[in-house]
Amino acid sequence: MACLGLSAAILAVWFLVIRLGGAEEVFYIAAVYEHKVILNPTPEKPVERRAALEHMKKNLDVYEEQAAISAKQGVQIIVFPEDGIHGFNYTRASIASYLETVPDPEVVTWSPCADPERFSNTEVLHRLSCIARKNRLFLVANMADRQACSRATDPHCPPDGQYQFNTDVVFSDNGTLVARYHKQNLFFEASYDTPPKPEHTTFTTPFAGRFGVFTCFDILFKEPVVTLVEDMGIRQLVFLTAWMNKLPLLDAVQFQRSFSYSTGVTLLAANLRKAEKGMTGSGIYTPRETVYHHAMEGEQGKLLVSKVPVLDPLVAGGVLGRANLSSVPFSGHPKTDRKEEDKTRFLNDDQVDATQRKPEAKHCLKESGCNKEESTPFIAPMMHDNFTFVLLEGRQGNITVCDGSFCCHLLFRRSKPHEEELYALGAFGGLHVIHGTYYLEVCALVRCTGQHKESCGGGIDHAETLVDFQLDGTFSTKHIYAGVLGSGMTLYLPDRSGWESRGRFYMTRKGMTTGLVTAVLYGRVYEKDST
Repeated sequence: MACLGLSAAILAVWFLVIRLGGAEEVFYIAAVYEHKVILNPTPEKPVERRAALEHMKKNLDVYEEQAAISAKQGVQIIVFPEDGIHGFNYTRASIASYLETVPDPEVVTWSPCADPERFSNTEVLHRLSCIARKNRLFLVANMADRQACSRATDPHCPPDGQYQFNTDVVFSDNGTLVARYHKQNLFFEASYDTPPKPEHTTFTTPFAGRFGVFTCFDILFKEPVVTLVEDMGIRQLVFLTAWMNKLPLLDAVQFQRSFSYSTGVTLLAANLRKAEKGMTGSGIYTPRETVYHHAMEGEQGKLLVSKVPVLDPLVAGGVLGRANLSSVPFSGHPKTDRKEEDKTRFLNDDQVDATQRKPEAKHCLKESGCNKEESTPFIAPMMHDNFTFVLLEGRQGNITVCDGSFCCHLLFRRSKPHEEELYALGAFGGLHVIHGTYYLEVCALVRCTGQHKESCGGGIDHAETLVDFQLDGTFSTKHIYAGVLGSGMTLYLPDRSGWESRGRFYMTRKGMTTGLVTAVLYGRVYEKDST
């Protein structure tokens, strides 16, 4: 069966093979839809099943419209966002009429569109299946799922005798349910249960091989996503989210870009669109290229379509030759260590060795007229964590700031500082405990929101100052997400990143065309989350 499936994959992708210098590169067409969800205005109040179906039909009508538009553009897989069909802010009781029982596709082979009577109360599954079948594409969506259980056999079973899961479903291009994933890491979702154990859900397509599935808050944790990438070798992921943006470090497109680049995977990311909740930001990301959207006020939903290189090594590497495959996850780009003298050339045109200067963060960097008090490290909150900051002074500099034993180092050269733009280098190493508990090591160069150091750490999305930089840190973890955000939500890739011989992880960036908002190395120390 495996050989037959692989042969089908070769045939399906052959028409999208491009020969470049003798090598073969394979592509498929993907779409993500950022959906402006139609909400239940009173989600805390229970409704009858008929009312719930009428509500969900309004959103499913939009899904069907966008799938049809996508099919006309040759799309082979489309991803819709978390909570896009039913909305959010339900209680355990009030979501009851929105629930359907999603059978396990590893146990049951079922096309709801072809066999709608097999299971009762599965109207949403039927509609999604028919959308996929009619438009001949793989479809990924999110819905509310119930699974019966018994406390006699399952000690984790809820008192009411059923699990309620935030669930992603995947349908093949003939309408068959091929994958089901229950969200592991819930974010203030009173209507849902956490699965008893993490699920590592994948599905296989004939045009691109294997994909992994995960949801929203999962992206910040080891399970299931890091296991999918590191242990299972998955290089293509679908990401359904209802992400509330939080600058300066965790805007949706900002972290989606960092995630794809740092893990070396393709990420098909569909976010919900709800302006009053700060929800927007979707994209189709590969380690080196991206198509993304960050909505402006008043915009409707947005469909993104792109040709994407196949990164599954079983298809692109094992059969059709190496095809733009990414490096080892979290190893950086390029993988090899950078020579120390490169750092000198980066900062100094005259080849003066800046690495020999080792000023502490408290030291003044201006040749004259420096305010020593302002150059001294200070504590300020950023993203609910107490960062240690030091201000940038002058046109160029070489500064270090530490939070305990964790230290961040910055070499920078910038255009003439805008008189209203203040920048700071921040370091944080510790347990984040607001809106989730997880251990961080973060180096961040940020534009402050005002002209005083008390404004450093706040969110801002515009800047005029151009900055060339190298940022590095003494990380104890290899799981580091590198990202660069420019003015107007412009995404940049680092020029280079990786591990230095001294055990520091670094990234560099030169030649940005918009002002720098944030440059960040976002380290996750997963093994310390429980501390």
